[in-house]
Amino acid sequence: MNQELNYKHLYYFWVTAKEGGMSHAAARLGMAVQTISAQVKLLEQSLGHALFKPAGRGLALTEAGQAALQVAEQIFHLGEHLHTAVRDATSQTSVRLVVGISDGLGKLAVRELLAPALEEPRLRLVCHEDDFDDLLADLALHRLDVVLSDRPAPANPNLKLYSHAMGSSPLGWYAPKEWRAQARKQFPQSLAGVPVLLPSAHASVRMRIDQWFEQQGVVPNVVGEFEDSALLATFGASGMGVFPASERMREKLSQGYGLEWFAPCEGVQEHFYAIGTARKVQHPLVQRLLASAVS
Repeated sequence: MNQELNYKHLYYFWVTAKEGGMSHAAARLGMAVQTISAQVKLLEQSLGHALFKPAGRGLALTEAGQAALQVAEQIFHLGEHLHTAVRDATSQTSVRLVVGISDGLGKLAVRELLAPALEEPRLRLVCHEDDFDDLLADLALHRLDVVLSDRPAPANPNLKLYSHAMGSSPLGWYAPKEWRAQARKQFPQSLAGVPVLLPSAHASVRMRIDQWFEQQGVVPNVVGEFEDSALLATFGASGMGVFPASERMREKLSQGYGLEWFAPCEGVQEHFYAIGTARKVQHPLVQRLLASAVS
C-alpha cells in the first residue's frame, strides 16, 4: 500500500461523494466519467480499501469511504480558504462574504436580508445567483459561505447542510394606478378579470399562491410569470398587471415603483432561510445575519 497521498485523486473522490455519483461528479468537473472512475480507483489502490459500493443505480460510501470523506472535508475546507487567508493576512483590508442566492428567492428581499452584513466597513461581498440544487453542491464544496433561499435544504445523507430560519413575511397584493380601482372592487373575484402577474414555479411560494386561488374559488387572469421578483415588479409598475409580493417590500414597492398595496393575500407567507455547512455558524458576518433575523 502506497503511503504517499495523491491529493488530485482525493479531490475527485471528494467531489464524487458530494455529488452522489461519478456521472454527477463528471458533469460538475467537466470531465469524462471514465476519468473520474480511474482516479478514484487509483486512490482506493493507494489506501488499500474500497471507498464506494453499489447502491441501487448509484453508489454509497463504504465505512472506509466515510472515514476518508471526513478527512477530505477538513483538507479541502482549509484549501478553499487558503488564498483568502493569505490575502487577508497580508492586507487586512476586507472581510469576504460569498453568498449564493437561490433563483427562487425574491430578489427585492435579498438586500434587506443582507443588510446587517452591509454595515461591515471592510466588507467584500460576492453574490452568485443559481439553481437551488447547484448552489447547495457549491456550498458543500465550500465555494460559498452561505446560501440564501426561500426553502430549507432537503435531507441528504451525503450533504451535511443546516438550514437557519431568517423569518417570514405575509404576502399582499400590489397594483399600478391603471388597475387599482378595478382590482379592489369585489376582491378577490376581481383577479379573474384584471391581468395578474405571478412568480414562476421556481419560487416555493408559488405553490401556496396557487392553493390560495383554489381556496378562494378564483381562476386568475394570468398574463405573465417571472423568476425574478424585481423584474415582476418592473412589469407590474409598467401597467402590465397586479401581483402578490412580500409585505416587507411594501415601502420599497411604493416609493421605488409607484405601486400601491390594495389587499392582503390571507394565509400566504414567504419564508427565508440561510443555509450553511455547520450547525454552529463560524463566519462572523453570517452570524450577524442570523442574529438580526431572530432579534
